[in-house]
Amino acid sequence: MTSRWTPGHISPITLQLVGPRSWTEVPALLCYDPTDPYAVRIAFGETDESEGEGGEGIAWLVSRELLQAGLEHPAGDGDVRVWPARATADLLYLHLRAPSGEALFELSRATVTAFLRHTEALVPSGSEGTLLQLDQELDALLSNGGPDSPGR
Repeated sequence: MTSRWTPGHISPITLQLVGPRSWTEVPALLCYDPTDPYAVRIAFGETDESEGEGGEGIAWLVSRELLQAGLEHPAGDGDVRVWPARATADLLYLHLRAPSGEALFELSRATVTAFLRHTEALVPSGSEGTLLQLDQELDALLSNGGPDSPGR
């Protein structure tokens, strides 16, 4: 699924917010944009792929590599952690922490796996750096950065 928001791939997903006494369904989108090849956007509150960035939800950027690792073993530290459930093969946990609070979600491992498979078809792991053209960007910045440069 693609949209005007991202030229990559979008997959709807329902996460379960784990509360002290109950679970709450939280609709979200997993979004991948090849122009930001290392990141996956988890857009909460935006369940229609035609919605743009100005939608009603919030989004977290998560490392694609972190999600891939979290399919098999605990991954991440700090603000974002992902790990597979031991009791159920199709369950992942996602823990997000911000200054305003934290949340623990359960989500489908199969959905994340299928989503990551699509991202791999767009940009294979290990080839992300070739898309960014960092050398050309650095050359452009340095060639226009002297003290007598008109760009200053």
